[in-house]
Amino acid sequence: MSIHPVARTGRRIALAGAVALTATLALAAPAAAHAEVEADTPQALAENVTLSFVSEAESSSAGFTQLRIVLPEGIAPGDVTLDEAPKGWKLKATDDGYSIAGPALNAGVDAEHKIKVRQLPDAKEIAFKTVETYSDGKVSRWIELPTGGQEPEQPAPVLKLKTAAPGAKPVDPSPSPSTAESATPSPTPTPTAAESDIAAADSDTDAKAAETDDNSSTGVTIGLVLAAVALLGAGAWWLVQRRKASSQS
Repeated sequence: MSIHPVARTGRRIALAGAVALTATLALAAPAAAHAEVEADTPQALAENVTLSFVSEAESSSAGFTQLRIVLPEGIAPGDVTLDEAPKGWKLKATDDGYSIAGPALNAGVDAEHKIKVRQLPDAKEIAFKTVETYSDGKVSRWIELPTGGQEPEQPAPVLKLKTAAPGAKPVDPSPSPSTAESATPSPTPTPTAAESDIAAADSDTDAKAAETDDNSSTGVTIGLVLAAVALLGAGAWWLVQRRKASSQS
């Protein structure tokens, strides 16, 4: 039984349409969750730059509670101030960057925040390794950098920079950040350099005090020995004098 030419043509059109629809749906499908960064002035040595971060949600049952950002070389934690963040979220400086945390976001809601950076480094591109924590304890680490031309599975957000403007120079380093703005105290806080110095100073003071006590104890002991020797000497002299007096009588 032969297929009518019109039917054959219609079947081909239907097949082509199905292929096109499949391709369209594939292109329209959401990409895998990831973290991104953008800048209002993506240029080396640019000052007072606003960086916008987006961490795409990948959980349907838990929301973000914290983001941990490792700053690239050339940006100190003290160079960063919070510009925008989810309601109730606070920024806290860390040794190598900052963390931003607060009440859990709704499941499926992206975590977006902005920071203002004092100055961008003189580089072609900079990476901001990001660690995301969800309310159920799940952790996503977007910390991998491209190697050997291969795109990593968990790429860190990378910002490409234009060449520095003519005459642009690095500004003076910022002072060390204060940890007084902490919003979520760490259950096992790491001592800061200042705290370590204070602890070392206290230890040194205790050692000196102990040394002073030891010296004082030694001095008292020597004094008692000398006093005892003096008393013995005085007693011996008294006996000698008495014997002399008796013999003369």
